[in-house]
Amino acid sequence: MCGILGIVAKSPANQLLYDGLLMLQHRGQDAGGIVTAQGNTFHMHKGMGLVRDVFRTRNMRALLGNMGIGHVRYPTAGSSKSSAEAQPFYVNSPFGIVLGHNGNLTNAEQLNQELFRTDLRHVNTHSDSEVLLNVLAHELQESTGNCHLDPDIIFAAVRGVHRRCEGAYAVVAMIAGYGLLAFRDPHGIRPLVFGKIESEKSSEYLVASESVALDTLGFQLIRDIAPGEAIFIDEAGNFFSKQCASETALNPCIFEYVYLARPDSMIDGVSVYETRLNMGVSLAEKIKRSMRHLDIDVVIPIPDSSRPSALQLANKLGVDFREGFIKNRYVGRTFIMPGQQLRKKSVRQKLNAMSIEFKGKNVLLVDDSIVRGTTSREIVQMARDAGANKIYFASA
Repeated sequence: MCGILGIVAKSPANQLLYDGLLMLQHRGQDAGGIVTAQGNTFHMHKGMGLVRDVFRTRNMRALLGNMGIGHVRYPTAGSSKSSAEAQPFYVNSPFGIVLGHNGNLTNAEQLNQELFRTDLRHVNTHSDSEVLLNVLAHELQESTGNCHLDPDIIFAAVRGVHRRCEGAYAVVAMIAGYGLLAFRDPHGIRPLVFGKIESEKSSEYLVASESVALDTLGFQLIRDIAPGEAIFIDEAGNFFSKQCASETALNPCIFEYVYLARPDSMIDGVSVYETRLNMGVSLAEKIKRSMRHLDIDVVIPIPDSSRPSALQLANKLGVDFREGFIKNRYVGRTFIMPGQQLRKKSVRQKLNAMSIEFKGKNVLLVDDSIVRGTTSREIVQMARDAGANKIYFASA
């Protein structure tokens, strides 16, 4: 899981990119990066850590230009400790391309070998995002020949990416001297939306992983980029779009709605918040069917993602809803903390159980999901330590 952002504006884009990445920080805490374009020149800064720690005033002043892309990283491939794998990535041929990627390529190793042996391209990290960038660069070079680049040639290159790449990929990229490219895999596994600000003289465009970034920056949400679709916005602000995949089917990752996305986002026309409410209704119906005698005194959510589901669940069961865990907001999301021992330690730092809500009660703990079960075990133990009489654990 990562967060990506792309902007074509009529004024300096650096502050918009920074503010947009703050809105996507929940999608990755490991590293952040911004690249802006000023004519044919790219200006880049990236590093390890949160957005507020990676970018200082001196870094922001050096990010010149009205167009740019940004990325926040949670490492699912490659190393979580290497700043070399912070995105966006850059290649100088053809034209000069920078790219930010959210997703996972399932055939990255095969592509890496093809790039080296057949395409004569070298990938210097273990990141599948650098693999994807080089595939795009090769396909763009093959489509271009010695011609001037135009949207049709760019879309032909994206078709080549779709033919070769397998897995999940939502992408923003810039081609030096030309414009901003964004595309989504044929199954639409990872989200990608775009919006604009329109005035009498011009339009400004924003592409982002989640609609919340558009809301915050004052852009009107236009729509989701469709599975297999690519959009290209040139330096003058002209907008082009095309379906670049021969076969498409919308198969979004369910974890976007359950956990990854912010509740105030819309993904593929569906409210994340409403989805979580509906999950609470479904969970209540399942509990009623499976428990003949409902001996639950209180429903307690595991902050924060499960709160809408837990609230709706409590309403449907006719049981009290209580906040039994207090969250320390200065500790990162435990699911995206690299390493299991660090995750387990982080749970105790992140949550504290209030015994007044647990002591002598039969409690139903509601979490958004169970991935490894590491945090679930720790949370149940915390409820026991706080004096719970009986503990039920449910995943929305």
